[in-house]
Amino acid sequence: MNSVRWLAREHGLFAGALVFGGAAVGLGVPIDFVLFGLMLAGIALFHRHTLAVALAGLAAIVAYELATGGLETGPGLAGLALHLEHEWVTLANLLGLLLGFALLAQHFEDSKVTSHLPRVLPGDWRGAFVLLAMVFVLSSFLDNIAAALIGGAMARTVFGGKVHIGYLAAIVAASNAGGSGSVVGDTTTTMMWIDGVTPLEVLHAYAAAVPALVVCGVIAAFQQDAYAPIVKDAVKPLPVDWPRLGIVLFTLAAAIAANVVANVYFPLVPERVPVVGLAAFLAIVVASPLRAPSWALLPGAFKNSVFLLALVLCASMMPVEQLPSASWQSAFGLGFVSAVFDNIPLTALALAQGGYDWGVLAYAVGYGGSMIWFGSSAGVALSNSYPEAKSVARWLAQGWHVALAYVVGFAVLIAVLGWHPVEHAAR
Repeated sequence: MNSVRWLAREHGLFAGALVFGGAAVGLGVPIDFVLFGLMLAGIALFHRHTLAVALAGLAAIVAYELATGGLETGPGLAGLALHLEHEWVTLANLLGLLLGFALLAQHFEDSKVTSHLPRVLPGDWRGAFVLLAMVFVLSSFLDNIAAALIGGAMARTVFGGKVHIGYLAAIVAASNAGGSGSVVGDTTTTMMWIDGVTPLEVLHAYAAAVPALVVCGVIAAFQQDAYAPIVKDAVKPLPVDWPRLGIVLFTLAAAIAANVVANVYFPLVPERVPVVGLAAFLAIVVASPLRAPSWALLPGAFKNSVFLLALVLCASMMPVEQLPSASWQSAFGLGFVSAVFDNIPLTALALAQGGYDWGVLAYAVGYGGSMIWFGSSAGVALSNSYPEAKSVARWLAQGWHVALAYVVGFAVLIAVLGWHPVEHAAR
């Protein structure tokens, strides 16, 4: 009976989305964007079938572009081939990084270094806040998905298995905030990096991310402490596997070094070869005799990667000249859009359009996606470990502080540093 009710509700909502899409076409919204929006709505509603929905949406958009000759690279299959020739390096870079970071996250968890962290936590709400700060720091050099999962695992242990929904939302927010100013901390910032945005051009996102962490983190820490206080010494420290930790640092250094060397000394190479993705993945392979990675993770990571790549490819086909012009107001709005529509395609659209302050955009689309559980990959991943979090109503009601912190962080960033758009040499 519950399954029948779920199907009726979800299909009813999607039928409403179709009606809304039809009305949008009547108001002059390009059909490309309507198809894209319907695909994202389908992903939001049918989260058990995200890959199928994404691939179906990609097929529909490709069919529409072929039928109408809408691609800038030209009509028909020849135009599609030219478009793929232009985009394949970005897609290959993302694939290499997503697969590599999946293995890297497991290396970091298997190093057992996190088993020593709970012992240093204070016993009251401050301990809950420090844990969120740890997630923030981890996400600055480790993928935000991995940081959120590590934070969720630690929270389950130190709080005796009772984790408040508001605190789960704060874990996702901390992971997205920590990754927003680092080109290796979030898929969206990595996309910017691959596309020609330098690490320094996103670094100032931390001017917003730190205030957001404080606002959201303190409120969530009090929520969690009232719901289930921290259990001191709940985790027995395990011997640290230093070689695994070394592999993590070596892989990140290899990806950064490869990108810097290629851009400085061989500027044409990154346009033709997925340098960053290859470097990250090959570094793990080279280090495998020292510690073998969990190769069994690759099929699942590949499936998740195909889903994200389908979104990026769809976004690359959108008529970006019809989007609102880049400004701090539009970037601020994209943060709220990111709560509903995954931040990966939003970033792809912004990169294609150009003219943004990339640090402001990185914070907006990264942290903004924390406001609803399916707004970011970190939220989706953590909710798989905590199914009770897959309720928009509960997430908004108990995690309201995420939206408040987003506004505060954005206001601080604009007030202190302002809006400084930078054109980049897109790949």
